[in-house]
Amino acid sequence: MTVQVDRGEDGITTLTLDRPESLNALNHSLVGDLAAALEAIRRDRDCRVVVLTGAGRAFCAGLDLGGYGDDDQVAAGGEMLRTFDRQREIADLAHRLHELPQPVIAAVNGAAAGGGLALVCASDVRIAAPEAVFAVSFIRAGYSACDIGVSWLLPRIMGAGRAHELMLTGRRFDAAEALQGGLLARVVPADELLAEARRTATEIMRNPPASVELTKVGMWIALETPSFRAAVEFENRQQMVANMTEDRVEATRAFLEKRAPTYHRR
Repeated sequence: MTVQVDRGEDGITTLTLDRPESLNALNHSLVGDLAAALEAIRRDRDCRVVVLTGAGRAFCAGLDLGGYGDDDQVAAGGEMLRTFDRQREIADLAHRLHELPQPVIAAVNGAAAGGGLALVCASDVRIAAPEAVFAVSFIRAGYSACDIGVSWLLPRIMGAGRAHELMLTGRRFDAAEALQGGLLARVVPADELLAEARRTATEIMRNPPASVELTKVGMWIALETPSFRAAVEFENRQQMVANMTEDRVEATRAFLEKRAPTYHRR
């Protein structure tokens, strides 16, 4: 397996991209394994938060330019259409991260370039070690910089002006610039990175499961909503759903009684 799944009993599932010899570059096996892991997590109601990280000294170096590993399928299916299938399979990872009911925390331990940067952008919370470096990279390899949702995500996270410069140049930028530009929530020492990700996950899990799910959906939908009025109307409906849950009642009681809540996702 090229993705290690650590399903913790505390509700936190850690996914580790595990091709360290290739800087966790995306190939056919890793993309398939990550897609399968995300699909299993989507159905796992005991999982409350996902932490995504990389093995070794990189988070993910992007597409494996040494070979994607599906040449036999391309030969059998025809280069144009099968390569298009490959593109869709890779890009679908961004959709899968967005559509998970659970929040995803990217714990960026090293280089996150190309598709690796796309996985970071598609996550909900981003924390990095000082050693982390980022780059759009697609354009440096002869492709368009617009790939795997980056042309939509990066301008909304870092601002259009900054994103345009990063995408048109393809230059590397470090964790300090990523933090200053809003891509990262925090930068912490490498030996504290996973612990910090877990602390953040624990903070999230202090809130009712349905409230967290609705908030994740609502925040991403708001970025696609064309007007303030439409966004508020969507929020109104979110609040009505949350209000009708048993966990909302428990959260309110626990807050008033100054005790830890107990949630059942009901």
